[in-house]
Amino acid sequence: IDLARFRRQAAGDQLRASYDMLSRDPNSLANLDQDLPNYLQHQVRIFSLPQEWLWCETWCSEEAKTRAKTIDLCNNPLTKTPKLENAVRIIPEWTSLDEEAKALERKIATKAETSHDDENAPHQHEHTHTQQHDTHTNTNTNSNAK
Repeated sequence: IDLARFRRQAAGDQLRASYDMLSRDPNSLANLDQDLPNYLQHQVRIFSLPQEWLWCETWCSEEAKTRAKTIDLCNNPLTKTPKLENAVRIIPEWTSLDEEAKALERKIATKAETSHDDENAPHQHEHTHTQQHDTHTNTNTNSNAK
């Protein structure tokens, strides 16, 4: 991308304005990420990357997947299968990576809970100390009153 030329042409502004316009209409293009460049290709020069940069089951062969640099878990209009189901079926290591990510999430959540409990602990101690001090003060005050 020639960024200087891109900026001179205000290509980013054109893309944002068109995206905004298209996305407001619920009956608009179903796949904006794919259709927006097609819609704007005459205003903003857009070149397609070679197929190996974006493999999608809908239009790419199984053999081409071995050379893919990225895999799009697109909604296949023929099967209408949800993306996560596609991920499990298309990417052999998806399940183990997903389990690893979930384990990390649990670990972080546990650590956050522990950290939160530790933050509250000193306040509980101070509160207990204050109650003991107040009890002691009230005892002294009551004994002086007699």
